[in-house]
Amino acid sequence: MMRKHLVPFVAVMAAGLAALTACSSTPEAPAPAQASPAASSQAAAPVNGSGAEDLSRLAGTAKSNNSAPRMGDWAVPNGGVATGAALQAAQKWVQLTASKAGDLDPVVVNGAGLTLYRFDKDSNNPPTSNCNGDCAMTWPPVTVTPGGKIFIAGIKKSAVGTVRRADGTRQVTINGWPVYRFAKDTKRGDTLGQGVGGTWFGVTPNGGKAGVNDGGQATPDNGDATAPPATSAVFFDDANFSDNGASQGVAGSNECQDLARPGVASSVAAPGSLKIWTGPNCTGKSQVINGDVINLATIGFDDAVASVRFS
Repeated sequence: MMRKHLVPFVAVMAAGLAALTACSSTPEAPAPAQASPAASSQAAAPVNGSGAEDLSRLAGTAKSNNSAPRMGDWAVPNGGVATGAALQAAQKWVQLTASKAGDLDPVVVNGAGLTLYRFDKDSNNPPTSNCNGDCAMTWPPVTVTPGGKIFIAGIKKSAVGTVRRADGTRQVTINGWPVYRFAKDTKRGDTLGQGVGGTWFGVTPNGGKAGVNDGGQATPDNGDATAPPATSAVFFDDANFSDNGASQGVAGSNECQDLARPGVASSVAAPGSLKIWTGPNCTGKSQVINGDVINLATIGFDDAVASVRFS
């Protein structure tokens, strides 16, 4: 009887010892750590001044692009600090337009005509915002949600990006500089934030300081000589891409396109080069432009454009 049960018992003990030996001599490598959803979300969002890959950057203004009322910059037309539903609506789109406000010329304004500013204690290399907490209540950052829109007129598309703020929101940048409103500016043309503390200045179309000698100049009227061909353009009846008057859009490829209302345009926003003509069907006097033209009078085409060719 003893011998009959001894063999199975020895076999079981041997198997157990083999298993213990295997565990102690060749430990199994740990499985790779899985990224948490929060970490994945942060990695996906742009964190530098050029990051705007998931945003639509469109030539023209909110009005010329037929944006819905009470959204974007129109959600807070009288300044102040947006909260709750108003903040969510305000982040749907942002407008950046080279314009004039008070004595600042040029300076960037938003879709409600409110002046936009930059902060000397920020950085553009790398892009960093250092205005948080109470500071951000006085200087509301210009933020946009992923998938939102940025309307651009008079500013190079390549200069517009976003940076992640400490609270995780996306702040719009111009040449890497984060941009803000001033809560005490309540109407179009106000520049009450200019020079505050010696560190706040209106922001120019190239990210410089408005009203300061080294603040830089406006985007050249004839844009970038290396601009690729445009496929669309928005013509404004007034200079400086003003929404006070009417505007008209035109799009196409290499064919000549007549404007629906010829002879009334004073500025044009275009994401590339095109050729403008004074006559219909691309006849008459012509001029190649490379991007936005703040004032067509500077190139002798004020109230003169009748047709365009995108090539």
